[in-house]
Amino acid sequence: MPERDLFANFERMRREMDELFGDVFHRPGFAPRKRAGFSPAVDVSYAEDPPRAIVTAELAGIDADELELEIQGRELVLAGNRRAAESEGRLYQQVEIEHGPFRRVVQLGAEVRAEEAKAVYEDGLLRIELPLATPDATRRAVPIEVRDSREGE
Repeated sequence: MPERDLFANFERMRREMDELFGDVFHRPGFAPRKRAGFSPAVDVSYAEDPPRAIVTAELAGIDADELELEIQGRELVLAGNRRAAESEGRLYQQVEIEHGPFRRVVQLGAEVRAEEAKAVYEDGLLRIELPLATPDATRRAVPIEVRDSREGE
């Protein structure tokens, strides 16, 4: 009796399943979501005259009333919510625009004067200008106290 390859049928069945389903499990609608909400794209740059940090966030489709800005030391906290589009009566073929709540913490490379920050929201871009805090340039000589270790013996 000739030897049979016990796994030949399994390999053939796997190929047929791949042809039948393709990459269906790798499509966005079937893959498990990595997180709720989304994280907006952010650019951070620095300008010299006047010295300031400039943060630009891509927030298309978000109502300005849904945005919150907060500065904590060297961190800019941007939070908000992009509401889902009205979907009643629609059958979607593809869904890629992320929606939901978000909170993005942007690390700044310098101290800023938070009380002078300005933000403008236009055409889906939020531009935040944060004047840099100038380090205290005053110098102070620090006297050095010399103690004799033999004192007190």
